[in-house]
Amino acid sequence: MKIDILMGSPNYNGSTDILVKEFVRGAEAAGHTAVIHEICQRNIRPCMGCMRCGYDGPCVLKDDMEEIKQSLLAADMAVFATPLYYCGMSAQLKTVIDRFCSFQKSLLNRHMKSALLAVARDAEEDTFDALSAHYQALVRYLNLEDMGMVTGKGCATPATTRRSSAPQKAYQLGKSL
Repeated sequence: MKIDILMGSPNYNGSTDILVKEFVRGAEAAGHTAVIHEICQRNIRPCMGCMRCGYDGPCVLKDDMEEIKQSLLAADMAVFATPLYYCGMSAQLKTVIDRFCSFQKSLLNRHMKSALLAVARDAEEDTFDALSAHYQALVRYLNLEDMGMVTGKGCATPATTRRSSAPQKAYQLGKSL
């Protein structure tokens, strides 16, 4: 299985990166291939809502999203990886998801698998409620098959993340595919 990971954190070697690396390690151990798209390092402009794409492209914006689109449409699974920013995903990841508009019909026909990897400094019981609801709505809207969510509460630093159960859970999720 080909897995595309949309890495929505700008922090190299940060807490989200730890989960992504462990997920990839597990997925590769199970015989899958993974491509990590460092979207924060890419030139991806926000959707303008012009609808000239007709929900199946081409998009009028000419930027790095075309490469991500082609990779996603050849993948069997999309993994959304993000730190929790103000109850939701990072703006960088949300920008990419908004651009799905230009190839929404093609995505719907793929029936891809998906997963969410997320970390947060906060450790309250409801820390991930809004992000989880948004992810589940995306799964329904794009006809994805949810393979699971790994959420790391109290992951304020890479050190606290490594000491948490989240990296092992990310590894196990990857390996279980």
